[in-house]
Amino acid sequence: MDVSDLLSEAYDRLPDLVRAAVDGLSPEQLRWTPGGGVNSIGWLVWHLTRIQDHHVADLLDADQVWASGDWAGRFGLATDPDDTGYGYSAEQVAAVRPESAQVLVDYYDAVAARTGRFLAGLRPADLDRVVDESWDPPVTLGVRLVSVVDDDLQHAGQAAYIRGLIGAD
Repeated sequence: MDVSDLLSEAYDRLPDLVRAAVDGLSPEQLRWTPGGGVNSIGWLVWHLTRIQDHHVADLLDADQVWASGDWAGRFGLATDPDDTGYGYSAEQVAAVRPESAQVLVDYYDAVAARTGRFLAGLRPADLDRVVDESWDPPVTLGVRLVSVVDDDLQHAGQAAYIRGLIGAD
């Protein structure tokens, strides 16, 4: 298995996890939290998608999917390409209001399609390219891609757990 196939295998697990977390949920269920300071399913899926969109766009030196169309409006938010949900307060989490489960899936699918095209062209030597010098040690492309998929998988698991708490199955 080559590098491109390996990373694609990891990232290709996410669409099914996203769908399983949100399928059939109402907007109210997407916003529900089991307690104060806990993230909602809608926020978790929005955030994992925003992180992937933000970071892959940066790697491509391209605009984010978020900045095209009316994605932000469909979540009750402003189109701010720097807003990924990182460090949000409970009030900010509550302000993420996806209009439906489908908008979460559609946004994720658009981001995942671009990520997939990017991963398909990777060669082993590409992974050593430094993409962020603000860290010590500097972050390479390989480390960034693993970091994104790790974050996304954790948030997808959290969304699945919360779905179980609301008894939506």
